[in-house]
Amino acid sequence: MSTLDGRTALVTGAASGIGAAITRRLVADGAKVHAVDRDEAGLRELADALPGVDPVVCDLSDLAAVDRLPAEVDVLVNNAGTQHVAAVHEFDPERFSLILRVMLEAPFRLARRALPHMYARGWGRVVNVSSAHGLRASPFKAAYVSAKHGLEGLSKVIALEGAEHGVTCNCLNPGYVRTPLVEGQIADQARTRGIDPDQVVAQVMLAPAAVKRLVEPDEVAELAALLYGPASASITGASLPVDGGWTAR
Repeated sequence: MSTLDGRTALVTGAASGIGAAITRRLVADGAKVHAVDRDEAGLRELADALPGVDPVVCDLSDLAAVDRLPAEVDVLVNNAGTQHVAAVHEFDPERFSLILRVMLEAPFRLARRALPHMYARGWGRVVNVSSAHGLRASPFKAAYVSAKHGLEGLSKVIALEGAEHGVTCNCLNPGYVRTPLVEGQIADQARTRGIDPDQVVAQVMLAPAAVKRLVEPDEVAELAALLYGPASASITGASLPVDGGWTAR
């Protein structure tokens, strides 16, 4: 039997990058996956390539729509994210609120809906894709850093409450991963800082890391597989960096 035969998972931000990599790994491990994203074309491509994937188009900033997503899931992966780069005194308050809705309120609502099913079955895994920015801060990312720090706290609360029900909850903390979101950040940072894109990668993104390369999405998926796999029962309330040594400093 595969690790997740008979299990159902839900992954947000599943159409590309880390979410797509985790979805592929979940399917390989036997799960049926509700793949959630606002990118309908990306979801269709993913579902065409992976039997067992149910494409679900949803904008997570619409919390009423979040409350209609499937609730009977055994593995919940909160991965969807967005970014905006600006100094605090210039940061658009509406954009700040939107980022917190997508990256903190939506994960809370999804966990709130999924936990009763997990509790009833005596088993569940919540994997929150946080960031090195859940453990450290950087300038010009007020909303992203705030949302990720909040997600870290939410994860620990779920871990404490879920333990007696056979449910674990952990954070993955990638550094800069080779995804469309990061590609967009390179351009934003170049504009904000007044430097070339290559300088952004070398001088800003990879400066704190010991390993001088972007993380690959499949590397994050492999760590996610550890957190829902056979060795995961006693791993809970943890934050696991995959950041090239960034948070070692």
